[in-house]
Amino acid sequence: MEEYKDFISFIEESIKKNWDLDALTDYEGSTLQYKDVARKIEKLHILFENAGVKKGDKIALCGRNSANWSVAFMATLAYGAVVVPILHEFKAEQVHNIVNHSEAKILFAGDVVWPTLNANEMPHLEGIIHIPDYSLLVSRTEQLTEAREHLNEFFGRKYPKFFRKEHVAYPNHPEANDLAMINYTSGTTSNSKGVMVPYRAMWSNYAFAVEVLGPHVKRGDAVISMLPMAHTYGMAFEFIFEFLHGMHIYYLTRVPSPKIIFKAFSEIRPHIVISVPLIIEKIIRKSVLPKLSTISMKVLLRTPIINQKILEKVRQQLVEAFGGRFYEVIIGGAAFNSEIEQFLHKIGFNFTVGYGATECAPIISYADWEVHRPGSCGVAAPRMEIKINSNDPHNEVGEIWARGANVMLGYYKNPEVTAQTIDSEGWYHTGDLGVMDEDGYLYIRGRCKNMLLGSSGQNIYPEEIEDKLNTLPYVSESIVIQKGDKLYGLIYPDYDEAQKAGLDNEALQAQMEQNRRDLNTMVNNYEQLSGIKLFTEEFEKTPKRSIKRYLYENTEI
Repeated sequence: MEEYKDFISFIEESIKKNWDLDALTDYEGSTLQYKDVARKIEKLHILFENAGVKKGDKIALCGRNSANWSVAFMATLAYGAVVVPILHEFKAEQVHNIVNHSEAKILFAGDVVWPTLNANEMPHLEGIIHIPDYSLLVSRTEQLTEAREHLNEFFGRKYPKFFRKEHVAYPNHPEANDLAMINYTSGTTSNSKGVMVPYRAMWSNYAFAVEVLGPHVKRGDAVISMLPMAHTYGMAFEFIFEFLHGMHIYYLTRVPSPKIIFKAFSEIRPHIVISVPLIIEKIIRKSVLPKLSTISMKVLLRTPIINQKILEKVRQQLVEAFGGRFYEVIIGGAAFNSEIEQFLHKIGFNFTVGYGATECAPIISYADWEVHRPGSCGVAAPRMEIKINSNDPHNEVGEIWARGANVMLGYYKNPEVTAQTIDSEGWYHTGDLGVMDEDGYLYIRGRCKNMLLGSSGQNIYPEEIEDKLNTLPYVSESIVIQKGDKLYGLIYPDYDEAQKAGLDNEALQAQMEQNRRDLNTMVNNYEQLSGIKLFTEEFEKTPKRSIKRYLYENTEI
């Protein structure tokens, strides 16, 4: 393994090198330059020190993406405490459980999250700090109360003239295997687990981004942060890499609806785009595919020369929709619809699909858009190995195993599950299924836990059936479940499109029955659906936008 480098020194170096550049902007709000970030970090360090926070203490963070969230995150690591980022979409009870389970000493809470929480349910906290202004919401020690009340006085005493870049020096110089962060998984199948992320994993993910993205972006370039930073995907590739690289990060502090996203893209014009499939699919389904589905357009698409011109124009429109100056769009976090992916590939759009897990902070595999292969999610990332646990990894589906610098230390206070997940040779058993081609490109087939068994022992991967089902008329999203030896499709239709087409409930039901028959001609006999059930509301999802399948496994048909 390439030698680990002190991760905290990169924070220090970036702040000094980029002192006068813009660093963090709350979209349509205020901007912090790197020097402002340094000053805020210093104040938080004075607060921690006077409040009795020790190296190794846990500090939790729960709130929407914002500049002050990022500052608190960096300040915690640079101080030598362990950061516990909590997804702000988690329900109050989950937040209470994570705070208690992690033994957090202090909680930073956002303005939307805080009113839903109950401090009495988190009895071991010494204090709760408001993320927008770092005011004290709750204090249970005199030390913390006094430290916050006299913070500006302490700061002025320490830096009587003014705070300069030579004052930036962080005491935390962690070793490779020191604990940096406990990240609780969203968990689509079971309860959240606290992933212990060491500094080597954070450094290795950063080094990966420097290698693959570094040549295409420079200091001062822009990125839009749309994904929750409390999730490792957004944290590593919309925040940490950019901050350490001297870039300018814009936070969409509100829920990123397509309308807000389009507005932000046109104004900010980011140099790199990190996304989950759902956002890309919505944009293409709503604004691109309908234009190509008209009768006149279908005729034109059959004419070879005009066909190429139309596809080039569509590509250009899509590039403009994302701001027009990005190097590539990186898609990850959940399965990508194959029809949309083939379409993007056909028009030559500069996108790629990666694969990762919280347990690897997060990257496992990736390939640049120019060498991306449709259906795959790249090759093993630097300092990582991938193995398919099957007799014939090229043709026979097996569990995906990963090993290397990015792999976690284990699950916090859960040695049993850790032992089941990381074997004696250091392989992390991902729980995902896949195959690998001769060149090392990884193709995911589904989750081990989701795999169904046909009546004659055949392996059925519901995700593959859903992928086809989702391409049929008026299907917005779907889940395939098993009842006895029969398969059924649960569908949330695109009611807006159905209404536009003048379909009432009866007609929609008839269309879905037709979809079922059409699907059954596209799949193997043992994968055919025996029935369909429609849902009137979207399926519940994790913050990563994966459907919580386990909630629907016992649906009555």
